Amino acid sequence: MRFLIASCLAAAMLGPSTALSHHSHASLNRDDIQRHTGVVTRYVWRMPHVFLQIRAPNRAGEVVDWTIELLHPAGMLELGWDSDSLSEGDVITWEGAMDRDPERYYSGLMWVEKSDGTRLTGSASERLAREVEPSTDFSGLWARDTARTGFFYAPPEDWPYTEFARGRVDSFDESQNPQFDCENAGPPKSTLLPYPLKISWLDESTIEIAYDMRDQTRIVSLGGQPAPGAPSKTGRSRAWMDGEDLVVETDHFVADRWGSHTGVDSSEEKHLVERFSLIDGGLSLRVRMTLTDPVYLSEPVDIDYYMRKLPDRDVLPENCSLEAARLFIEAGYQ
Repeated sequence: MRFLIASCLAAAMLGPSTALSHHSHASLNRDDIQRHTGVVTRYVWRMPHVFLQIRAPNRAGEVVDWTIELLHPAGMLELGWDSDSLSEGDVITWEGAMDRDPERYYSGLMWVEKSDGTRLTGSASERLAREVEPSTDFSGLWARDTARTGFFYAPPEDWPYTEFARGRVDSFDESQNPQFDCENAGPPKSTLLPYPLKISWLDESTIEIAYDMRDQTRIVSLGGQPAPGAPSKTGRSRAWMDGEDLVVETDHFVADRWGSHTGVDSSEEKHLVERFSLIDGGLSLRVRMTLTDPVYLSEPVDIDYYMRKLPDRDVLPENCSLEAARLFIEAGYQ
């Protein structure tokens, strides 16, 4: 503990901050970068994001409980982390942006270093360099290309909302996110999330779209009618080839909280057409979507979306916890 406290008093304010989460992290002050040393009390590898809890001194030298919020498990894998990267009792030093509330011990992460010198990055710009095989038939693991597509922290300002939808959109608050209740929306929102999806051909006329770390799978029938079934969040999809593009039409939805976009619900009348195009030699996927939902939209809207190819692996199983889901709101208070 003497080592711990002595190390922590060497806190520094260095470098830019990187926010890692599906949240906007507006509470973090990117002009207040601090370095602290402490003892890991919890390391939780769960959806919707991994988190750390650390017992460490604050600036005043008082030993407090810190919380660090990280990316989702798939994103952490890309940064070289796994479920065994840290353990309870590890002494670590970390650097990151601090919360704007000085009484809240909640932090972002730029990097973390263990007592044996092992350093792990918290920056999404420092992904592991891994060989990625291009796709020739849309199959593979894909994730949002944020550099091309951007972030989705709020409802689109330019969508033609109905009067009914406008009242809901105007009262948008990030704390309403259904993921805080471990609820997963269907498409198009399920595609717009930063979590990967995997496209597989089950046979020559059947495509599976599986969503990483979510208990969701879409079965797409190519050149025929989809199998009958009850309406669902993922709907009923049929597809056809248009030149080199794969076009998927989906209907038969249920009402879905944030089913269309961040802060935009969807109804049973939702109708979605997606046009998948392989670009960049099969290393990128462009998805142009046309969304219709007369309950929330006075006319159809178009979404232009890009994904990047990831190294192939199996889809990770769902492992959401309410504690991890609500961390953004509740963590860091003593």
